[in-house]
Amino acid sequence: MPEGSNRSDVKSVVMIAHHFPPDASAGSYRPLRFVRHLPNYGWRPIVITENPQHYDIYDPGLLDQVPKEPEIIRVRNPDPWKAIQERRAGRFQQTIATKSTESALEVFAAHERPLRTFARKTVRRLESWFYRPDMAKLWIGAATKAVVNACRKSNAKVIWATGSPWSSFVVARKASRQTGIPYVMDLRDSWTLSYDELQALQSDRTKAKDRELLRSLFRDAQAVVLRYMAEAETYWRVYSDSLDEKRVHLIPNGYDGQIATTVVPRGDRCMVLYTGGVAPYIYESLLDALAQLKKSDPDIARLLRFVFVGFQTENIDRISARLNLADIVETSRPLPFAEISKLQKQAHALLLLGWKPMIGSEFGGSKIFGYLKSGRPIVGVLPQDENTRILRSVGVSTIADAGSVAQIIELLRVLVHKWSSDELSSLLPNRSACEMYSAERQAQALVQALEGKPALDPFIAGSAAPAKSLEKLIAEWTRKG
Repeated sequence: MPEGSNRSDVKSVVMIAHHFPPDASAGSYRPLRFVRHLPNYGWRPIVITENPQHYDIYDPGLLDQVPKEPEIIRVRNPDPWKAIQERRAGRFQQTIATKSTESALEVFAAHERPLRTFARKTVRRLESWFYRPDMAKLWIGAATKAVVNACRKSNAKVIWATGSPWSSFVVARKASRQTGIPYVMDLRDSWTLSYDELQALQSDRTKAKDRELLRSLFRDAQAVVLRYMAEAETYWRVYSDSLDEKRVHLIPNGYDGQIATTVVPRGDRCMVLYTGGVAPYIYESLLDALAQLKKSDPDIARLLRFVFVGFQTENIDRISARLNLADIVETSRPLPFAEISKLQKQAHALLLLGWKPMIGSEFGGSKIFGYLKSGRPIVGVLPQDENTRILRSVGVSTIADAGSVAQIIELLRVLVHKWSSDELSSLLPNRSACEMYSAERQAQALVQALEGKPALDPFIAGSAAPAKSLEKLIAEWTRKG
């Protein structure tokens, strides 16, 4: 049973969460869930987060979900180049926000002109050379000082850091060495197993140095939190000399609150909602399937309404215009969390896409867990990845191979049939299976890691296959040592 937060033996944990509300980027929600629920298990969080001049996704409404008790310490990054970039990004977003869809597409097209593209690539290459392990490099010093002060003031028992950015782990270890307090690593993404835009530009030598850095961070950590068994297996094969399987805790992303039970009126059209950025995801085959369905069976196609809300939806606009899908596909720029929640309550189904093929893409994407809370059918257009595995584990059958237009068309037909016959409830995920991903269970699992106890969900080496996209690299890395 959870311990009461008013007990005299409450312990303090300093949590390094570079992303935290009002930052509404994907990286904010995991630490927010822990901050909300750890007090129920006898832990008092003190959060160290960045204090940027500009948030990529700003949602002050998210602050309403942050409990009043935890201390939130916001630390400015002294990096002048980052400040310049943040101001430019803020001005650009303000410009785009005032434009119509057509005008916005013209602005984006201007940014893709050869000279601008060349300039951006040159800047990014320079950044990839200087910023290691990532763009938060110059935040490390100020953040470390704040963590050390917070540890001493609160008599903290443990330091917890989540990444990306990976600089947060460097902060945790530096603070641990200065205070003697152990640290726990929480990997929300697969550092060194997959690469973001900056890391992809780095030389092989630099990537090898990052692997050595991660190896030493693993070795010194009290516990390492990973999301999936296959991800842990992949890491263990590469870092078996420093990653003790007994210190690995499996804690996937999850959802906060109760699973919704609201029934959506059928209405005139079946609304399918997608929320979040679209750039890294496979969406082209879905749009091709909608276009083919519109030609082959327009009576079914006209009953569908796909709504995309988030960043990079201009990519959807371009293809939709070319395929004549304006009557089926709608887009919107990012919306606050509260408005997204309202839209989910209006949707008949939620769309889940998989990452485009790249190294480590099997582990990409986290919106599936928020979808599990929605109490809506989930339509998966996916490769063979962790999202596919999780959907099947909760009883979802509405999954099509992202590479098969024919499968996607058949999936759309099934969806329309179930909607038109008021049978969408038959497509819902299994409620009890979804509860395995609740924030309460996550918090219980994290407590085990914070207290240095055995994992609630232990990693068993050899019990899962590593990611297929990494098999060759695993063999190469383990051969080189």
